[in-house]
Amino acid sequence: MDDKKITDRLEIAVSLLERTLGLLEEKQGDVERISATVEETKREIELTERLAAAEREIAELKAAAVHEPSLLRRTVPASTTEMLAKHGIGEGPVDVRTLDAALSGLSLEQRIAVKTQLMRAGSIA
Repeated sequence: MDDKKITDRLEIAVSLLERTLGLLEEKQGDVERISATVEETKREIELTERLAAAEREIAELKAAAVHEPSLLRRTVPASTTEMLAKHGIGEGPVDVRTLDAALSGLSLEQRIAVKTQLMRAGSIA
């Protein structure tokens, strides 16, 4: 065989290999997209189950609150009430923006504690 024929055959082989490589890369992309879709679907199922569990728990807590009214009534410590009163926040529902402004001088832990107390008392949602 002469060199020209060998060169032509090698060029054809290289061309076929390049085309095959391109097809394989496309298939790999398809496989990655399918894998990502499956993972997203699993995550959606997991989140749906967690949401259903949370909704059941909320329903149970609401039902328990109807039977035990003492669970609904909570009071805020006097120190918290006094601190809020200094900032013009009285009893009853509290506007979150006003509350955040009033608590700005406290540490993060103290702000969390005050907000937790107010949530337990039903003053903020």
